[in-house]
Amino acid sequence: MTIRARLGHWKEQGAISPEQHVYLASLCRGEPFSVFLELNVLLYAGVLAFVVGLGWTVSTWSQQLGDVLILGILSTILGTCFWYCFSRAPAASLAETPAPTAVFDYVLYLGSLVWCVELAYLEKRFHVLSGQWDLYLFATSVFFFFLAYRFDNRFVLSLALSSLAGWFGLTISHWPSHPDAAYRQYALLYCLLVGLGGTLLQRHGLKPHFFGTYLNVVANVLFWALLSGVFNHHGYEVWFLALLLACGAALAWGLTRQQFVFVAYSAVYGYVGLSSILIRGIDDESVALGYFVITAVAMLVALVQIARRFGRPA
Repeated sequence: MTIRARLGHWKEQGAISPEQHVYLASLCRGEPFSVFLELNVLLYAGVLAFVVGLGWTVSTWSQQLGDVLILGILSTILGTCFWYCFSRAPAASLAETPAPTAVFDYVLYLGSLVWCVELAYLEKRFHVLSGQWDLYLFATSVFFFFLAYRFDNRFVLSLALSSLAGWFGLTISHWPSHPDAAYRQYALLYCLLVGLGGTLLQRHGLKPHFFGTYLNVVANVLFWALLSGVFNHHGYEVWFLALLLACGAALAWGLTRQQFVFVAYSAVYGYVGLSSILIRGIDDESVALGYFVITAVAMLVALVQIARRFGRPA
């Protein structure tokens, strides 16, 4: 039996979907296929690795190179990136806008990360705001929101939301008592504000395709906040109930919208929360290890089956 015949047989048995059959059959015929997603991820990872190396060089060799040279190099990279973006970008639009050039998004991402490196260096060396990192984070968040909506880039939007989350976290650290409870409360407030903001922007037609980014960030922050309550040894029951409700909502959303990532959120965070409760009374390390091996494999198999039947990569 040929490979094409086997593919047809698997399709008839329901082992593979019609979409998978078409894709695999095209590979068998030697037709070209897209590697855009893989290249996109690698290029963004390359930009991130470059900036990490740049930051390490700045922190390690700052005394030898001197402030003038370091700030000159960082400012040159920053100015070049933003000059390129503003000179090449099309007119601002509320709808989804494709990148004008193949390297546009990566240059914008590079400039955004270098902005963070230069701000960190300025504060470390000159103490411009006397260590008020929350002000830096808030200003950076506003700036990144502007860049994300002006140039239609979801990676920069993620940086903006991360900076905003950091601003929430640093303001909490100023509280003298009950930091854990305060972090959870402000994390929930962050989720509420960001979720409402993303929903309002979507309904008003302002870059509605950004809504998925808002939802993913809110989901992760919400689950982490709930898990922090579940990890407590006292009063965790309410947080565990809230975690179950959140997992159910994420599962329903993922299956309804055919977004497998939310199904994975529901399974992984729910598994972590449930396991933290079940193993509290287990003192035998071998029993705990056996539990994690068996349950983790079972969960992985279940996720693979769900992905095949209902989900698609988000």
